[in-house]
Amino acid sequence: MTLALRLVYIALIIVGTVLPWSYFYAWFAANGWSLGAMIDAWYVNDATSGLVYDLTIAAVALTVWALVQGLVRRDYWALLVIPVTYGIGVSAGVPLALLLMLRKSG
Repeated sequence: MTLALRLVYIALIIVGTVLPWSYFYAWFAANGWSLGAMIDAWYVNDATSGLVYDLTIAAVALTVWALVQGLVRRDYWALLVIPVTYGIGVSAGVPLALLLMLRKSG
């Protein structure tokens, strides 16, 4: 079961990287490589604004978890979750955190 679950988390990390970024690249290709314009697009309506806040809160919670794991519990691999979350997205950061937790329990 542990191997199967690890493979699921690895697959989710891959999908959580490729799928969102395929949309981001398409948006940048159509609108230019302006990060400011993309951030403006995140707030075009209440639905997208809600998603931004939802993902931001999840990213902050994940960061707090990674800092506690890395700095307090000395599991420095957990700190990898921070650049993955902010550099790729929560969709890759969460499955990575779950994979790292599984490493401790399995």
